[in-house]
Amino acid sequence: MRQPETAYLYDEPGPRGRRRIRTASVVSLLVLAGLLALMLRQFASRGQLDADRWTPFLSWPIWEYLLVGLRGTLLAAAVVAVLGGALGVLLALGRLSPIRPLRWACTGFIEVFRTLPVLLLIYLMLFGLPAYGINLPVLWKLAVPLTVANSAAIAEIVRAGVLSLPRGQSEAAASLGLRRLQVMRAVVLPQALRAVTPSLVVQLVSLLKDTSLGYVVAFTELLYRAQVLSAYNRLLIQTFLVVTLVYLVVNGALSALASRLRSRGSRKTAAPIAPATPAQPGAPAVEATRA
Repeated sequence: MRQPETAYLYDEPGPRGRRRIRTASVVSLLVLAGLLALMLRQFASRGQLDADRWTPFLSWPIWEYLLVGLRGTLLAAAVVAVLGGALGVLLALGRLSPIRPLRWACTGFIEVFRTLPVLLLIYLMLFGLPAYGINLPVLWKLAVPLTVANSAAIAEIVRAGVLSLPRGQSEAAASLGLRRLQVMRAVVLPQALRAVTPSLVVQLVSLLKDTSLGYVVAFTELLYRAQVLSAYNRLLIQTFLVVTLVYLVVNGALSALASRLRSRGSRKTAAPIAPATPAQPGAPAVEATRA
């Protein structure tokens, strides 16, 4: 029987350990259910669950207003995903390059922008560049900082995927006369990207949440529209609960896609090796070598 891949990462718990895990899970669920019930009770006592506070969200104009913000969120996420993905691949290749100045420059870029908060980069884009006469459109005031930050994270994901491949892949391609760049472009990089696709989708979920920082630059995204709408209709809790539900649906769909890609990749890599077929009685044995 083939052991699951997780068995190589940690020891499987015994009967007592499994009972403790089940007990902790049940207790955690009961605590969460109690907190949810307490929250609903508080909302009900303050009239936040009254029907007249939720009926406005059954009208199309409000949803149309919020969907415009969702479209802005998806647009910003798509722009950053394309630009950040391309820049991240280039940074990963530069960090793996045998050219020392290029490798050092890419490593420094990745390490610096992985540690800086995204909000700080947005403030630099909002207040720093206009002081030097550079004033970008509102979309790019959000997209450029997110691209820089996410490209550093994507670069590390891609680099990990490249390093996880067996050295035999590169050596076999080099034995065919391919140059290093050709080996990376045609053999190594496609396999590495296929292996890290679930991690890239998870990074896309994080990127989609980071677009909520667009309110700083007054970019029309979902959270910014929610703030404006709650100031107009005076339904702060209801508006943000509805927006939370929208975020849960979108990010939940992306997380489900990542889990599906990860499970499909695990099934491909975990394909069992077919056992050798035993020789039939009386059949002549095949010689290993010939004279």
